[in-house]
Amino acid sequence: MLSLLRISCIKPHLLRHPPIPPQKLRRPRFRSLTKPQSFSSCSNSQSSINGSNNCEERLKGQGGGDDGFWIYNTMSRKKELFVPKVEGKVGMYVCGVTPYDFSHVGHARAYVTFDVLYRYLEYVGYDVCYVRNFTDVDDKIIARASQLREDPICLSKHFCDEFLQDMVHLHCLNPSVQPRVSDHIPQIIDMIKKIVDNGFGYQLDEDVYFSVDGFPDYGRLSGRKLEDNRPGERVAVNSRKRNPADFALWKAAKKGEPFWESPWGPGRPGWHIECSAMSAAYLGYSFDIHGGGMDLMFPHHENEIAQSCAACRESNVSYWVHNGFVTVDSEKMSKSLGNFFTIRQVIELYHPLALRLFLLGTHYRSPINYSDVLLDIASERISYIYQTLHDCEEALQQVNQTSQDASIPDDINNCISKLQEEFSTSMSDDLHTPVVLSALSEPLKNINDLIHTRKGRKQHLRIESLTALEKTIRRVLDVLGLMPSTYIEILQQLSEKALKRAKLTEADVLQKIEERATARKNKEYEKSDAIRKELASLGITLMDNPEGTTWRPAVPVPLQEKHIAVT
Repeated sequence: MLSLLRISCIKPHLLRHPPIPPQKLRRPRFRSLTKPQSFSSCSNSQSSINGSNNCEERLKGQGGGDDGFWIYNTMSRKKELFVPKVEGKVGMYVCGVTPYDFSHVGHARAYVTFDVLYRYLEYVGYDVCYVRNFTDVDDKIIARASQLREDPICLSKHFCDEFLQDMVHLHCLNPSVQPRVSDHIPQIIDMIKKIVDNGFGYQLDEDVYFSVDGFPDYGRLSGRKLEDNRPGERVAVNSRKRNPADFALWKAAKKGEPFWESPWGPGRPGWHIECSAMSAAYLGYSFDIHGGGMDLMFPHHENEIAQSCAACRESNVSYWVHNGFVTVDSEKMSKSLGNFFTIRQVIELYHPLALRLFLLGTHYRSPINYSDVLLDIASERISYIYQTLHDCEEALQQVNQTSQDASIPDDINNCISKLQEEFSTSMSDDLHTPVVLSALSEPLKNINDLIHTRKGRKQHLRIESLTALEKTIRRVLDVLGLMPSTYIEILQQLSEKALKRAKLTEADVLQKIEERATARKNKEYEKSDAIRKELASLGITLMDNPEGTTWRPAVPVPLQEKHIAVT
């Protein structure tokens, strides 16, 4: 491990991380990327947004529903029809994590939100260049590294890798490119030079600041005033600044901190300039979507706008998209408040796709309150979805030959059409995922009726109906990022998580089932009911059928009662 004394002697631009291994998930279709650019001019570069359109079947054509795709733009405070700058192609930049610790559920919400947006844009026919950065040079990383007596670059590398693993668990696709600040210092320095040359920045000794007084449009995104840019919140406190709200573009090197050589002396970038430079490097100064959590609207995104426009007058982002907070007892979940749950802590007890379903169960711009009962409800719901599809898969596999008749009964056709319409209408209306999830209920019920009821098993064109229903549901789940590799594997994992929450083993449950069967045989019905209630209180529901008794995960009865009491 490097000592703190030696860190100041490192040239961090020589430190490089190995390539990120590919995820075992569906790869984004976009793959043609240019290398980061230097900014000798401020002409808009769309050369990084290339690639052929090879999208598969779609419920609707390019652009979303019949009326196009409408998305809420924070800048205008209203939903707007999405029109990309380059027909058929989308450039999207999302602010990534500052990797100094494990990521929490608030981070999960942001990146699940933009993963769904990414998937949906590709689904309706766009080639998307999705850029999500790592802020791997930052005060918080340096402070944590100092506490742990580690090299800041190595520390951030470790937590970048941990974050990527979290994204795999949550079924978030790899972005097209994931730039790191430490690899883009030349581009950052180049942008700072342009800002200073254009009269929007000034040097104080070896520090460089942005002059907010020189940018009259400052505050147009957030609607806040200059005095709201509170010193101390990643805004350097320095009495020498022309305006207390002026923020650092370049920070002079301090002992024990990583630094890079620059025209202003050794130092490192300020927080806000990093995203401006990296978005321009891959998407140009003018691109379609810039996203992040609502907490980034001010000062981070406000400062990004000021910097980018100061470097290039033609700088423009068409749509600013922000997701709402995850709250705990009505307070924003955050590391600074200490009221956060890491993704790792949550998925220790709940399946990652149950967490993803929980997050998608609330519209992305609305606050969502974190609670165990809501995660239990999500776990039960996703178990039901996958069990139904698994049963459907098994039913179809048992059939040796299917009818050549491609038609299906009117009621099933109407059910499928309704799901398609709900999906198209809701997703094209600012990604209303809760409505889409609700719309799955009727098709899933129809599958269960066709498999498990006497009437359903005798229905004309039953196999064709099951095939069509399963195919449509699968397509919807894929866009939502909820499609597993196999149903049986994930059902087993969901059961294991439920047992872990109940602090039981499967052997314990099977023993209880045997004890209950003996009690029923001996007509000891009170004992039989007590065993059922005991397991139900722990989140284990027993199901009796002609072949015997099985069990499935469920919401523990005490949590159900608590949820009902507060809703």
